[in-house]
Amino acid sequence: MPNPPDQSLSILRPLADRFPNIDSAMAEIARLSAIRTLPKCAIHVISDIHGEDQKLRHVINNASGSLRPLVERMFGDRMEPAEFRDFLTLIFYPPEVIRELKKRPFTDAELRAYANTNLRNLFELVRVLVGGYSLKRAIKMFPGEYRELFLEMMHEPTTARREEFLSTIVEELVGRDRIWNLIHVTGRLVRNLAIYELIIGGDCWDRGPRGDRVVDYLRQQPNVSFVWGNHDVLWLGACLGHPALICCVLRVSLRYRRITQIDEGYSIPLTALEHLAQTVYGDDPAERFMPKSTGVRPNELVARMQKAVAVMQFKLEGQMLEQHPEWELDHRRLLHRIDHALGTIELDGVSYPLRDTLFPTIDPDNPYQLSPEEERCLTFLRHSFVSSQKLQEHMRWLVSHGAMYLIRDNHLIFHACLPVGRVPSDADRRRDGEGPRDVRGSRATPRPGHGLAGRV
Repeated sequence: MPNPPDQSLSILRPLADRFPNIDSAMAEIARLSAIRTLPKCAIHVISDIHGEDQKLRHVINNASGSLRPLVERMFGDRMEPAEFRDFLTLIFYPPEVIRELKKRPFTDAELRAYANTNLRNLFELVRVLVGGYSLKRAIKMFPGEYRELFLEMMHEPTTARREEFLSTIVEELVGRDRIWNLIHVTGRLVRNLAIYELIIGGDCWDRGPRGDRVVDYLRQQPNVSFVWGNHDVLWLGACLGHPALICCVLRVSLRYRRITQIDEGYSIPLTALEHLAQTVYGDDPAERFMPKSTGVRPNELVARMQKAVAVMQFKLEGQMLEQHPEWELDHRRLLHRIDHALGTIELDGVSYPLRDTLFPTIDPDNPYQLSPEEERCLTFLRHSFVSSQKLQEHMRWLVSHGAMYLIRDNHLIFHACLPVGRVPSDADRRRDGEGPRDVRGSRATPRPGHGLAGRV
């Protein structure tokens, strides 16, 4: 047999360390082949979270409705309605339920009885859910501090083990005031096992209150994959210090008054922007920029801040589009189309009256140049974005767990709407008077009647 090429050896050497002989290699092949016969577990896809951290917790906690039918099937005939409801709530919200239970005056006997009953039921669920996993992967999902105990509990119902096996565990943990912790991690394990993979279909930020808390919660989940959405890419660019994207992030946050995620969540002060709004836009009513809700800062101040950063965004985008004519987006450069004397703007050859005509930082002769005040403001903002440790951590996690698209079970998962179409065949080209050509690597142009769009 000829020697394998060097490239193959670089792959085979690490495998040889893991599987030093034929038997170990064949055992692994047999194990992997058997795993392929296991039933497919649930893949949970969530899209367009948009800062709604509380709603996200609820959706993830109930495993998008996949857990309830299993619990009903297993315990519906064995529990009274109230008992079933309490058990289901314990699975969905273990920390909240346990926090309330701790307020009750349980005697030691009552606490032991509660723990014995609920742990036995929880582990019955765990054993059923583990059946869809390889043992190797299931063990990795067990909480590290309790891994050995959980492995023992997996065998608890065998005939060789008596009833007091679980009772002894409960007795030890009750005596050391750690029984609630075991109930908590077991309930959380049930939820984690119910979802084989959590796929986020994009857009963690904007419009909702706390995009930072959304990412914090997602980072706690055991198996997360990410499809980047347009809002995620917007924040990623702002994190890297892109001036136009920084302004866009701030404009949207101010419009919906989601300022807390900026200054508290990511420790990005808005003092420079607030100063610009108070000094340059101090007499501007900014009626068209009023925020969507109320808060600590006066609405007029937030409106002026939003207008100030919006004008900066329009200027920076105009500069960028002028530098890249190949994008063919010159029609999006609008500031030079404003007639400041008449208060109108020309679009496609037609003049329209402007609803807002106060632009103290726009020079009609050079409308896309930032004013000195805007330059200073942007310098401070850019430094704050690139220096935010938490924002950098979130973006590194987003990049390490994400991609533009994912494929699961021959299904394409992507964010928002993408135009797609089949590549014209040689017959199509001959019909259209064109010769055949090699279309490998070329961009497919959507043809009438062949456009498709999807949304996760």
